[in-house]
Amino acid sequence: MRYLPLSPSDRSAMLGVIGAATIDDLFVDVPMAARRDRPVDLPFHQGEFEVERALGALAGRNRAAGQGPFFCGAGAYRHHVPATVDHIIQRSEFLTSYTPYQPEIAQGTLQYLFEFQTQVAALTGMDVANASMYDGSTATAEAVMMAARVTRRGKAVLSGGLHPHYARTVETLAKVAGVEVQRLDAAIDGEAAVLEAIDAGTACVVVQTPNLFGTVTDVTAIAAAAQAKGALLIVVVTEVVSLGLLKSPGEMGADIVVAEGQSIGNALNFGGPYVGLFAAREKYVRQMPGRLCGETVDADGRRGFVLTLSTREQHIRRDKATSNICTNSGLCALSFTIHMSLLGEVGLRKLAAINHAKARDLRDGLMGVPGVEILTERFFNEFAIRVPTDAALLVETLAGQGILAGVPLSRLSPKGGMDDVLLVCATETTTSSDIAALVAALKGAF
Repeated sequence: MRYLPLSPSDRSAMLGVIGAATIDDLFVDVPMAARRDRPVDLPFHQGEFEVERALGALAGRNRAAGQGPFFCGAGAYRHHVPATVDHIIQRSEFLTSYTPYQPEIAQGTLQYLFEFQTQVAALTGMDVANASMYDGSTATAEAVMMAARVTRRGKAVLSGGLHPHYARTVETLAKVAGVEVQRLDAAIDGEAAVLEAIDAGTACVVVQTPNLFGTVTDVTAIAAAAQAKGALLIVVVTEVVSLGLLKSPGEMGADIVVAEGQSIGNALNFGGPYVGLFAAREKYVRQMPGRLCGETVDADGRRGFVLTLSTREQHIRRDKATSNICTNSGLCALSFTIHMSLLGEVGLRKLAAINHAKARDLRDGLMGVPGVEILTERFFNEFAIRVPTDAALLVETLAGQGILAGVPLSRLSPKGGMDDVLLVCATETTTSSDIAALVAALKGAF
């Protein structure tokens, strides 16, 4: 068969060379609970028309964010992406191959990555930024690994306000890298607990602002405490639009800043792909993962762009590599750069101010619903509320009425204890009628 070129004897010979008795030996690290003992519940073959119809039916069961009132956030946010972004990314200058292995040939790609880095450094208040990463969670894990290399220590303290998906990503990579992770209990405002956890063995402290509950935190004191003990402060931002209104992490003393850039230039897309932002102090630049593009002049004095730093295994000796990240999120980074260029500094500040105003309107509306308690005092465009029922069931009930009311905390932290907590978010796409619909639905449900 064309697509099955190996015979059973071929496979046996290959297994013998690597010292494995069976193919199952190659998957010993996959937990038994994650393995299937039978094929997936799908027909073994169907015609093209049948497949299209089946997949179309599955897709039809989804409810897009733009189909009605939408208050979901928790790390992925609905913002308006101008049509210009989609138009520009389809220009022939950008429809180039996947990765510039001979980078100086791809001047257009290098230039927009250079501009992207400039924008990220300005947003975060940091000295240098790389040419993007997969997403915010993997960027956070890479930042922890970088801090361990810089400090030569092996413990990371994760704030109780860090998004659980980010925390689990850190734990996954830290386990194989030999880094101990101290994950603090979930807290709406856990600054005091973070300060108490820092000791002489701490490589880094990871703090998110606005955090999982939407709380905006001035991390200046945490930065000072961490650095006094020889540790680095890693600041995580899941809602990058907030940087248009809040003091930058760099101004507050962060050593490394990572963020999810999806909010600018990239739609929700039912979960991805997204784009990770990574910035640091200049003195740590050689420990940064990924790639860094620079500006120079050629032999004739003309402006040009080069790949200044490349830290992945494919480009340098493995023992010198700081990451095995194989590529940047090029298309998503380009979308980010285009949208940021269209907004400019003034536009971003206005967009951030509108987001905060919409969230205040949402808070004021919810305060009039009997049984609803506002839990987050300092917020940007997202906050937590307590409801007099199971939050997950409430979301399902309101979804049946065409309202996506938010993200129940139990979905992110299933340990229990916060089953009645709901995360709600409002952006520039949220209208007064959306808020009125949610308020009315909640009053009816209660």
